[in-house]
Amino acid sequence: MKYLTGYPEHILGQVRELIASDRLGLYLEKKYPERHGVQSDKALYQEARELKERFMRNAPPLAAARYDAKLSVVKHALGQHTYKAQVQGAKLKMKNSLTIASLFKEAPPEFLRMILAHELAHFQEKDHNKRFYQLCCHIEPQYHQLELDTRLWLTWRELPKD
Repeated sequence: MKYLTGYPEHILGQVRELIASDRLGLYLEKKYPERHGVQSDKALYQEARELKERFMRNAPPLAAARYDAKLSVVKHALGQHTYKAQVQGAKLKMKNSLTIASLFKEAPPEFLRMILAHELAHFQEKDHNKRFYQLCCHIEPQYHQLELDTRLWLTWRELPKD
């Protein structure tokens, strides 16, 4: 259960019980029956841009958003935010971009929205601090539950299939 490190024991116990009774997949499929339609980099950029414009109008602009099949979910968690400072005359401009692991093309729309909220929050807060998580919850009110369920989904995907 490498995706669930740091969660309290009572939650881990519930997850172990769902896995042992072969009900984790059923739980997730019942709770999240749909898959999103954001399949291209262009569609991902549009989705991220719309979220940013709706919730973070004063944040630096989004330069790019893309899926990456080589992005390691374990190493980089769920996505990656990169920024590059550029000097243009007397001004310093930031270029922000997002990269999401390609396996999330198969995820429910709620999971993608949670990941985008996380990466967009990095536009204003680089560290995972209280203000950062407040911003995540501003963009996606169910952020913490969706993060847990996304990690459950990743765990379920790696379970041996009979």
